[in-house]
Amino acid sequence: MTILTTKRLRLEPIADHHLEGLCKLNSDPLVMRYITGQAESREQTLEMIVRVKDRWAEFSHSWWSIFDIENNDLIGAGCIQHLGRDPANPLEVGWRLRPDKWAQGYASEAAQAMAAFAFNQLNADLLCAICIPENTASSHVMKKLGMTYKGIERWHDKDVAVYTISKDVWQHRS
Repeated sequence: MTILTTKRLRLEPIADHHLEGLCKLNSDPLVMRYITGQAESREQTLEMIVRVKDRWAEFSHSWWSIFDIENNDLIGAGCIQHLGRDPANPLEVGWRLRPDKWAQGYASEAAQAMAAFAFNQLNADLLCAICIPENTASSHVMKKLGMTYKGIERWHDKDVAVYTISKDVWQHRS
């Protein structure tokens, strides 16, 4: 399992000892507003940890807990996973952060590290990201990654905006 580091962040594969921080994150209705539309219970977060650990074992990628290096606080979570959780689909990059960490560049910093992992370590040819169309903060991060808007598609029983970037575009961006 791969730990990623950036100037301000450490991304660790989700583990049992991240439970309290993940519960705080996933139980916040503001965090979950554009993801599932409702806060998660402790039991749901425990189930998520088990699923994520299984995916790391099967695919060598999944969800990371995102820590602020300065104080070691868990401030978010991010992933490289198969779109729609189906290995036949391209890889997807995703993230969620605590509201007190919004609009400070943390999502972009984490997304850059995860995208580099997808292209450089997993040798992905294409990377996707999805968001509810109203989630302009996430679409802004996708554009900063160099992703291009593809259109509205149906994923996870929702109409979502889909953004993509190819490995070639990723490697040749300025």
